[in-house]
Amino acid sequence: MSAVMKSSKTGGGAVLQSSRSIFKVWPVALGLAGLAMLLAFYRLYQGAYAFKYGLDSTTPEFAKYWVTMFKIEIPLIFGLGLLMVAYLWFTRDKNLAKIEPETELRRYFVLIGWFMLYTFSFLGIASFYGESDGTWHQTVIRDTALTPSHIVVFYACVPLYMCFGFGTLMYAMTRIPKFATGYSVPFLFVVFGPALILANLGYNEWGHAFWFTEEIFSHPLHWGFTVLGWTGLGLGGVLLQVVMRMSELFKQITAADKLGATA
Repeated sequence: MSAVMKSSKTGGGAVLQSSRSIFKVWPVALGLAGLAMLLAFYRLYQGAYAFKYGLDSTTPEFAKYWVTMFKIEIPLIFGLGLLMVAYLWFTRDKNLAKIEPETELRRYFVLIGWFMLYTFSFLGIASFYGESDGTWHQTVIRDTALTPSHIVVFYACVPLYMCFGFGTLMYAMTRIPKFATGYSVPFLFVVFGPALILANLGYNEWGHAFWFTEEIFSHPLHWGFTVLGWTGLGLGGVLLQVVMRMSELFKQITAADKLGATA
């Protein structure tokens, strides 16, 4: 399945040959399906082993079922993310000044696909796993920062959307002139703001180690997560920039098609 530019007729009856593939849906669909399967796996894993082996961090079973997962997912996710960013950099377009409107438009559609993957990955911490972390620590007193809840929400979901966020930014900066020649403030907020949630985790754990505070979402220790999460709303500003430029490109391509049809 793909998005296409439809053919049309000019006033003189000439047919515009503009039915061209602009955006392929299947890579994004596969990416979303893969993310959904991964998040579902984590949920099923928690359901099977959280209360059974995740209540005491000093037991061999905790080390086997939870510490092992932590040691695997951190280097794996960040390693794959680093490879993805490196690939986007080394395969960058070095001649963006001469990019054709149709190619630029196609890349904007790909960028929207990146936004979809980033947004979906962010839902892991912003919705289900973020809420479940609060309920877990309201039920079970933490004896380590590596709880079954944290190993999923902070050390899997956060690295995932960090990698997709930086991948999205790298794609835009290496393939789209508008983002290669300047800095988009909302784009930077979208990528760097939520990424700092992982850094804020250190402050959060330090606070809980020194004060036995109740695990309520309104506690000052958690304000950083909320504020940093709100920076993701800058995506609306980025999409406005994207849509405005795409509108200009559609007009340019349509005008070129009309000119070619009448020639």
